Parts: sequence; C-alpha cells; structure tokens
Amino acid sequence: MAMDEIVPAGVRDPRIATTFVEANGLRFEVDTCGTGDRLALCLHGFPEHSFSWRYQLPMLAELGYRAWAPNLRGYGNSSRPLGMEAYSIECLMADVAGLIDASGCREVVLLAHDWGAVIAWYFAMRKLRPIERLVICNVPHPGPAQEALSNGLAQLRKSWYIFFFQIPGLPERLLGRDGARAVGEAFRRSAVDRDRFPDEVLEVYRRNAAQPGALTAMVNYYRALVRGGGAKRQRAAGFPVIETPTLMVWGEDDVALTKETTYGTDRYVRDLTIRYLPHVSHWVQQEAPEAVNAMIRAFLLGRPVPCVKWRMELEEVEA
Repeated sequence: MAMDEIVPAGVRDPRIATTFVEANGLRFEVDTCGTGDRLALCLHGFPEHSFSWRYQLPMLAELGYRAWAPNLRGYGNSSRPLGMEAYSIECLMADVAGLIDASGCREVVLLAHDWGAVIAWYFAMRKLRPIERLVICNVPHPGPAQEALSNGLAQLRKSWYIFFFQIPGLPERLLGRDGARAVGEAFRRSAVDRDRFPDEVLEVYRRNAAQPGALTAMVNYYRALVRGGGAKRQRAAGFPVIETPTLMVWGEDDVALTKETTYGTDRYVRDLTIRYLPHVSHWVQQEAPEAVNAMIRAFLLGRPVPCVKWRMELEEVEA
C-alpha cells in the first residue's frame, strides 16, 4: 500500500508534510510541521498512526518547534521488523533516542499518547536523552498502573485485551477481518464525541492496520512487554523519580484505563501537573483538541495550565 493511500489528500492538513528519517537502523515515516532546532517529538499509540497528532503539529510549529510525529516501528510506512523481540521496550526506547539524534536539535520536548506514552515514561526514567518537558496523554506511569492492577478488579477487567493479545495469531485474525474494519470502528465505538471520528478518519486507521504484517507488529508491542519480559525487566530496574517537568492530560471516559491509575503519580514525578477532561474518551488529543492544545501550549510556555469545567469551558488556574 502506497504512503498516500493510508492518509488520503482529502483528510491531510496541507501544513503537515511527510518525510522519511533513518534512525536506529530503521526507516521511519514522519509527519513534520515547522522548522528550527527545538524538537517536539509526538509518539502515537495503539492501534493508531502519526495522523493522530494532526491537531497538535501545527500548534507546536506555531510555538517555534520542529514538530515530528513518526509512525513507530511496525506502523504506517515505517520499517516493520519481524519477531516479537524486535518490539521490546528497549528497542522502542532506542528508536526514540535515534530519532532525537537524527533531528540534530538542541532541545527536545516529548509528547506521547497510549503506547507512545508507555515508551515515553520509561524513556524519561532511564534518561536516554535530555528532555526539557514531557506531555503524557491517557496512559498511567507504570508504578501506579502496577498498583491499580494489583489492588483491585476494576483495572484488571479493563485490561482483558492485554491478556487476549498474548494468544499467538488469534488477535490478528479477528482484528483483520473485513480489511481490519474492526480497528477503524473501535475509535468511534469507544469515543464520547463520535462526530470527531467520521468515516474518512476511521478509514485511515483501517487502512493502516490492513497492511501486510501490520497487526502482528502492533500486537507484538503487548507480547514483548508481557511474554517477552519487558515489563519485568523494567520493574527490576526500578522506577526512579522523573525530574523532567511533566503534564498529564487525561480523558476521564477511558474504556481501557481507570482514572484511579493516575493517583499517586506525584510520588514518581518531581514536577507534575495533571489535568482531567470529563466526558472525553481515551482518544483525548483527537476528541478534545481545543482543550488539549490550550493545555499543552500553556505548559510549554511555562504558564498556568488551564482546567476544564464539566461543560468543556476553559478557565485559567490562578498562579
């Protein structure tokens, strides 16, 4: 499938260009916006695509960043190595380090959602490269996440799919039916504001997942973390306190993760700001881009980060 067939011109933002970057021995397809020597690196989640950052890249460029949203290994037209081991958390962190090095930028902010945020949490903990600021969307720090899984059934029930993904072959067969139609529909089904996910947006994610080998690569992230021992290795290495100023943006109506998994994050992050968005789903930066962009913009500019009322009106937090 050609690059322009995954994200057709009709749904592309003309301000965003796509290029390829060689990093960590792989070739990454990268959506880019803006110029300069300050990098804003945006990491997408499962079962997404760099397209998920379409609302944030122009905003980041306006702030003076060179904004990059790569398709992670196995996604889009990025390299798709074979084997579960190729998707270990260590390999994924090395990809981020390689992309930062390839940019040649003097300063880096890291923004991440879902699986990208799993990578970003560990990347910040392990200090593979200096990061000025960290923005996390709808994935808990692994410390509180582990506690939530151990101390109650609520998160365990929501995490059923992680265990299902450990079965060889079956997840790919089920998700791949009808040209991976279920992948596209998953966004709308789990969203609160379903108007944010019209057919043409779902089609991008369906096409992305329908590429040969793509679903196996996507599911291998989960297999490498659980069956491959990635989570166990990271626990053994410990969870040192993250010194990087961090903003967590959390859509409260997340079908996969409870709000409780965010509680206690301040024990693991020295300088933490959390903002909750009521009536917003897991796909937070796509479903509520106006609110999310206002929060990210304020955070990156060192200003008070706005809160969101239940009616989705922004109000400035008193300094």
